[in-house]
Amino acid sequence: MVNPTSDFVAALRERLAIIGDENSRRDPDKHIARLKEISDRINNLAAALPKPIDPQLAHFLQRKSYDKALELLEGRTASTKITKLN
Repeated sequence: MVNPTSDFVAALRERLAIIGDENSRRDPDKHIARLKEISDRINNLAAALPKPIDPQLAHFLQRKSYDKALELLEGRTASTKITKLN
């Protein structure tokens, strides 16, 4: 089963991993290509998110504030899990 939101969160996490990959940065051309590829994937996945998109999330996506978008989505997931446990 495809879950656009979880795929989107996974892509945001992958972006952070690429940014922090010291080995990748040793080859700037390859590093930039990897970042472009993940950015394209993030844009495609963002377009596939269920509508309507949360206004705060839309704001973060419009400004390419991917770290904040990830925090918002992970916080939402954590609070959903806590609510289900109670």
